[in-house]
Amino acid sequence: MEQRMNMQQVLPDIYGKMLELESAIAKAGLDQTILELVKIRASQLNGCAFCLNMHTRDARKLGETEARIHVLPAWREAPFYSDEERAALALTEAVTRLDGHGVPDGVYDEAIRRFGREGTAALIMALVAINGWNRIAISTRLMPV
Repeated sequence: MEQRMNMQQVLPDIYGKMLELESAIAKAGLDQTILELVKIRASQLNGCAFCLNMHTRDARKLGETEARIHVLPAWREAPFYSDEERAALALTEAVTRLDGHGVPDGVYDEAIRRFGREGTAALIMALVAINGWNRIAISTRLMPV
């Protein structure tokens, strides 16, 4: 496959706004490992090879283990994710899939309980961003490097 376009070259101002959003999310105080885990999980659900490659590499740099990365699709059955990570991953799946029913109250309430209003808001914005990046990468056929 060949890349269809370079979004940064075609719409540099708008692409720059996406980068600004990422920068703001990074400063919102969320745990960086949790951010990488949710980016990986959303990218798995969306089938985004570019983002999977990037965020698994970034997670490893933060000290994330291969076992936790490999087992992430089965996080509910795996014993080595914290309650906060589980709440974030449940919210990730709900926001990424939506399924026409929105985010279930229990998932939302658990995120609020674990992260508070501001943390949950930051997490939702991070999920909006990674889902947007996934769609940009997939639709333009951005290749992993």
